[in-house]
Amino acid sequence: MTEQKIAADVISAENEKRAGALKSDYAALGEKLARNNIDIDAVTKQVAEFFVAVPSWGVGTGGTRFARFPGLGEPCNIFDKLEDCSVINELTRATPTVSLHIPWDKADPKDLKAKGDALGLSFDAMNSNTFSDAPDQTHSYKYGSLSHVDAATRAQAVEHNIECIELGNAIGSKALTVWIGDGSNFPGQSNFTRQFERYLASMADIYKALPEDWRLFSEHKMYEPAFYSTVVQDWGTNFLIAQTLGPKAFCLVDLGHHAPNTNIEMIVARLIQFGKLGGFHFNDSKYGDDDLDAGSVEPYRLFLVFNELVDAEHRGVKGFHPAHMIDQSHNVTDPIESLISSANEIRRAYAQALLVDRTALEGFQSDNDALMATETLKRAYRTDVEAILAEARRRAGGAIDPVATYRASGYRAQVAAERPAVKGGSGGIV
Repeated sequence: MTEQKIAADVISAENEKRAGALKSDYAALGEKLARNNIDIDAVTKQVAEFFVAVPSWGVGTGGTRFARFPGLGEPCNIFDKLEDCSVINELTRATPTVSLHIPWDKADPKDLKAKGDALGLSFDAMNSNTFSDAPDQTHSYKYGSLSHVDAATRAQAVEHNIECIELGNAIGSKALTVWIGDGSNFPGQSNFTRQFERYLASMADIYKALPEDWRLFSEHKMYEPAFYSTVVQDWGTNFLIAQTLGPKAFCLVDLGHHAPNTNIEMIVARLIQFGKLGGFHFNDSKYGDDDLDAGSVEPYRLFLVFNELVDAEHRGVKGFHPAHMIDQSHNVTDPIESLISSANEIRRAYAQALLVDRTALEGFQSDNDALMATETLKRAYRTDVEAILAEARRRAGGAIDPVATYRASGYRAQVAAERPAVKGGSGGIV
């Protein structure tokens, strides 16, 4: 029997307060959508079957280069993190998988699997860490990891990634995400070509260790911590990596890893077209890689990304099954609340994209009717789909209002009393 961290009677009582209003709102929205020949129950079913993984590190408080201010009841280990992740899924019914980061989350795979099973969670893509030094490692990654000039350092980084694959394979994961901070801070510091050659050779060694049914996701990032040049700096380089490595290699798109005003939805379309879209790290951004809550700054852009994803579904693109994961840093909010909110915003963008009249859109595009084409998208985006999201949660046993229910449960106060307080400090980047 699955262990519930939020009592079922709490969810039931909170839902009872809101059930009448939801029933009315859902009926009204259903009537409106029916006028456009859209079956609200069919959309609700699709939304209920859309899931996004939560990051184990996301349930802890983040920070900046300058400071970190821990909240109450911070998780002390991976098992605490899994409990917090289960709370998000119990309330949203949208996040049944967790993505682990090694070595932070390293533990006996039998214990990880048992804890996940007990909480009704499974494991999504594994994430390696060669962008910081572990206490017991022999060689430092200060000047790089998979692209380091020193062969022994590269071998150590490769071995770490293989260790992540082995651990993930034991707990049911099917993918490895590789992000590195390798690059340079000064002109002339590195030979761009040789550095990239070393990276590709290291990644090829990791690729060889993949089980047959696994995928390898490479992740690009424009800058930070390397501020002059970055080895995997954009989607073009990322595409070259996936193309060079082979059919099990794909590109992961983090919505925050682009320059402001970059047309991310077009990047998504290109990667879909050439069969190399591996998945997403969902978050939001204002200036750079801010790791803000998904949909908090540019919800229309999130919708436009999902418009491309639903378009691919609509066209029946072969082998199309991108991975979806949240990747955020929560500096001033309760991380559980932010992840609940983000999971709902991601589903919102998906629901809105499902409402786009594809036939009409294709017609306007064929007629070069720019105004009506963009109005077709805006009409779907402007539709308030909150009733669909809430009904999808309710039908799956979740909360109609998950944040309010979370607060009513007293979970944060409970874990604050049980877990030792975590002290703040400088250099709090997660």
